[in-house]
Amino acid sequence: MGYAMSRLEIESELFDGSKVTNEAGSSTRSNKPLHNVDHEIAQLTNLRSGPHERLRQLMPGKQQLPVSPVKMLAGREGNYSGRGRFSSADRCHMLSRYLPVNGPWLVDQMTSRAYVSQFSADGSLFVAGFQGSDIRIYNVDRGWKVQKNILAKSLRWTVTDTSLSPDQRYLVYASMSPIVHIVNVGSATTESLSKITEIHEGLDFSAADDGGYPFGIFSVKFSTDGRELVAGSNDNSIYVYDLEANKLSLRIVAHTADVNTVTFADESGNLIYSGSDDSLCKVWDRRCFIAKDTPAGVLMGHLEGITFLDSRGDGRYFISNGKDQTIKLWDIRKMSSNTSCNVGFRSYEWDYRWMDYPPQARDLKHPCDQSVATYKGHSVLRTLIRCYFSPEYSTGQKYIYTGSHDSCVYIYDVVSNRSPSCGTQAPYITGKRL
Repeated sequence: MGYAMSRLEIESELFDGSKVTNEAGSSTRSNKPLHNVDHEIAQLTNLRSGPHERLRQLMPGKQQLPVSPVKMLAGREGNYSGRGRFSSADRCHMLSRYLPVNGPWLVDQMTSRAYVSQFSADGSLFVAGFQGSDIRIYNVDRGWKVQKNILAKSLRWTVTDTSLSPDQRYLVYASMSPIVHIVNVGSATTESLSKITEIHEGLDFSAADDGGYPFGIFSVKFSTDGRELVAGSNDNSIYVYDLEANKLSLRIVAHTADVNTVTFADESGNLIYSGSDDSLCKVWDRRCFIAKDTPAGVLMGHLEGITFLDSRGDGRYFISNGKDQTIKLWDIRKMSSNTSCNVGFRSYEWDYRWMDYPPQARDLKHPCDQSVATYKGHSVLRTLIRCYFSPEYSTGQKYIYTGSHDSCVYIYDVVSNRSPSCGTQAPYITGKRL
């Protein structure tokens, strides 16, 4: 590279104030922030996804704009960071600017609806569960080739959830049954049929004191170390299963309605987050149960039931998708010990399974909202629509992305809280990943 480049004198049209390129999508909505997110998570996110400070200082008056790839490469050559290479934050700064906007293209088509789907932690695999008993694992790096085709055993209604183990060797799947099945997905066999080509071991989540009630499981997740499973059910409970001991280790009667979603908060496995149709998010600390079925804290803010939770993995922040058509960002340090706040009675009848969200409810706010930020624009109807933080390794968890009833994927900027960017309609499984 020439002297001019090493001195960072090359300008990009991205930084001409009248020609700022929106690389996060083709949305024509205003980019004006709705409101700034809590200072601490903004700082943490910027540290993970922002370029080296010296590169920003070389552009007076334009610090709010991203640093161009040309300047980043020139800065690396000039060793402005003092490391002689890109840091993980530098890499995230470059990669996070290029979000998936092309497509979608058809990867596969089944005879029944896809109910759940998710990438593996490293983005190399994609798991999709269908209402007709099929669970397919696609190898993204090999052109979306089907790596495993699993025929679910003893299915009731649909595959409600799946979870890959941290080492990507095992997959568990749940349905409206207390039995969760575990499959070895690392085997050479592509077709996985229970008791024919492979064993789908059944893990019984029934507790001795549940009276034999045939409950169903909506959500199941591996712990970070792969030794435990946590599950949420339609009997208002949270279950923890010890895989090493091969037995149920904990049951919590956690909510007053279906527990639609649960997840471990971090790698310690001590904290569990749960979300329910009672509209509450709860935090459970397994180290200090003060009283039976008593949470460490409660977080209020949603006006309708919660469909999904995703942890940031730091034991502090998580997001939730709600039937009130919002995603909320939470800091568990803001949780309370009770739910004494009176939300009041709603003046409308509504069921998200077959009705549109009432227009008069869209501007309602919870009087005791404890969330850090709220993201609106997508549609949560008909099914338990999911939301996730974008990958840490490529974006520094700078974004939140969610499915939507309108067949779009919406992407929100965590820090700026900008209006959503909506991807192209995706009625089938599509080759999009962050």
